[in-house]
Amino acid sequence: MKIQVSELMERSSVGFGTSGARGLGEAMTDGVCRGYTRAFLDHLRDTGRYTGGSVALAGDHRPSTPRIMRAVAAAIRDAGGEVINCGAIPTPALACYGIRQHMPSIMVTGSHIPDDRNGIKFHTADGEILKADEAGIAAREIDMLEAVDMADGLPDVDSAAADAYVRRYVDFFPRDMLAGWRLGLYEHSSVAREVFARILQGLGAEVVRLGYSERFIPVDTEAIRDEDIRLARKWAAECQLRAIISADGDGDRPLISTESGEWLRGDVAGILCARQLGARAVVTPVSSNTALEKSGDFDEIRRTRIGSPYVIEAMRAARAAGFAPVVGYEANGGFLIETDIEQQSRVLPALPTRDAIIVPLALLAMAGDKNVSVSGLLDSLPPRHTASDRIKEMPTEISQSRIAELKTGGKVAVSAWLGEELAPVSSIDTTDGLRLTLANAEIVHLRPSGNAPELRCYTEADSPSRAIELNRHCLARMADWRK
Repeated sequence: MKIQVSELMERSSVGFGTSGARGLGEAMTDGVCRGYTRAFLDHLRDTGRYTGGSVALAGDHRPSTPRIMRAVAAAIRDAGGEVINCGAIPTPALACYGIRQHMPSIMVTGSHIPDDRNGIKFHTADGEILKADEAGIAAREIDMLEAVDMADGLPDVDSAAADAYVRRYVDFFPRDMLAGWRLGLYEHSSVAREVFARILQGLGAEVVRLGYSERFIPVDTEAIRDEDIRLARKWAAECQLRAIISADGDGDRPLISTESGEWLRGDVAGILCARQLGARAVVTPVSSNTALEKSGDFDEIRRTRIGSPYVIEAMRAARAAGFAPVVGYEANGGFLIETDIEQQSRVLPALPTRDAIIVPLALLAMAGDKNVSVSGLLDSLPPRHTASDRIKEMPTEISQSRIAELKTGGKVAVSAWLGEELAPVSSIDTTDGLRLTLANAEIVHLRPSGNAPELRCYTEADSPSRAIELNRHCLARMADWRK
């Protein structure tokens, strides 16, 4: 039976999330996963970016991932390709390997969302698929097979991608950069835990491995669980750590803590990382902290809609305009490098997809250079603080409808919705969702998640406590939308 991928999305409820397909694990049947994968490879073939040959494949630690990897592998073989099984490694490690080997790569992961969901991230030999690729894939017509022959299973794991990812950082940073550093590694269920340990130890650190879990834990770097906040503070004190390093499920969104176990915000860490790498142009979504502009560190700053494809497109435009080095980051901390970075005769090749480990490494390098603690790095930034959280199980159609109503009502309607406790709205930005700047320079940003039935709220103020207070106020208002 032939079916267009756009119709498959509607029938299966498996739609495009971040650079690929996302949906409930039970909805991601073998047939659906095979169909998406064939559509991706056929789209690349028709656009001259795949002529057969090897495709790199990896996955995270979710219960449904091994089955989906087998279905994807079957689809690769159907398309005349050869499967390279890279095992359980971070998405950026897989993408980096595909770029260096000039081959497509496919990551089976639901990233940071709960383990009842999963996804498939598609990368071309140049990096992530972009919005034009998503449209091309959605328009394809495929043969829908409910029964997929997975008799061949997966080949043995090839460690080349993981090894190359470790060498990327051990070869770029000074070998003894972390000598004398006692660092915590919060492993939980992240596929990054093994390669992170190898990188940190390769740079001289003493690594204390913490919080290993066989059960999948949905660590979201934009909405850190209270449990993870408590654990970090406890570990920092008990183990006398100078920082704790971690990442989300597929290792493309970082976490780094101060010496007291306080997690840094991703959009603050992104500014420091860009500074340490000597970036001249920085791209980030509208949701990121405005300390970026207030820092005065960069020649060019470009703001985009939320989502790495938009950041990548804007980075390419900045590079075409003659800027270098060009980097980007998201509020979740994922860091992208559009142009090669050269420091002390060492070169870090471009990696235009979200990466996690570069952020803590750059911050630790900066702290070492300045002989300060991780918390001391924050003193060099303008005093702007952000908070973010989300309301789970908020139907996307409700979020979109309510936000549309507020947009239509303008400043008066939005100010009334926020309530008299907050300053009136002075400007509205509809680049992505509803971003409100208040008369006292505080910021409120409402946006439905693009890959889960969640409504996110980002807030910004002059103190951490005020940003949190503002966020809780808005979440309470948003929660009424479900009634």
